Amino acid sequence: MRHSNGICRAALATTTVTAVAAAVTGILPGTAIAASTTTSIPPPACPASALQVSARQAAHPPVGTGTGAAVVQFTNVSRRTCVLKGHPTVAGAGNGSPAHNTPLKVTPTGRAATVTVRPHGKAWVRLTFVQVQGEGDGYCVSGKTPAVYPTMAIGLPHSGKHQVALNDGWWAECDNKVTVTPFSAVKPS
Repeated sequence: MRHSNGICRAALATTTVTAVAAAVTGILPGTAIAASTTTSIPPPACPASALQVSARQAAHPPVGTGTGAAVVQFTNVSRRTCVLKGHPTVAGAGNGSPAHNTPLKVTPTGRAATVTVRPHGKAWVRLTFVQVQGEGDGYCVSGKTPAVYPTMAIGLPHSGKHQVALNDGWWAECDNKVTVTPFSAVKPS
């Protein structure tokens, strides 16, 4: 009989330890433990309304006159984190109106990666144009007439467009072509 009391005490001790462990971890005895499968939902694409856009001439433009290259900055003015990915579309806005846009042939350069833009965060793209040559009226090496626009319409992948003026002049380019970097979390020069 002594032997059976020892077994009962051992069984009772094991049950008590199991109950205490279950109480500490929040798991009831006899309950299966499921693997944790937390999935985070990625932030949505930045809507045009979430971004404030500005543009300036690049610090290192190609040789020539006119715009040459510009850096476009996108600032998240919303309260939500969002993402930008890909290359924007670009159109010259004739007479400053999106209704009179002249779409430019965009040559994407660089590999696109998702850029997470937190509230008050920034992302950038660099636009490089076929440069206007000469002084005054200028000319295009191709023989075409240079184009000058007060604003550009910058299209965001999956979320609308922004019309933006340069902070220091007008957009001047040749041949209606532009090379565009992907959105970046690093400010280009």
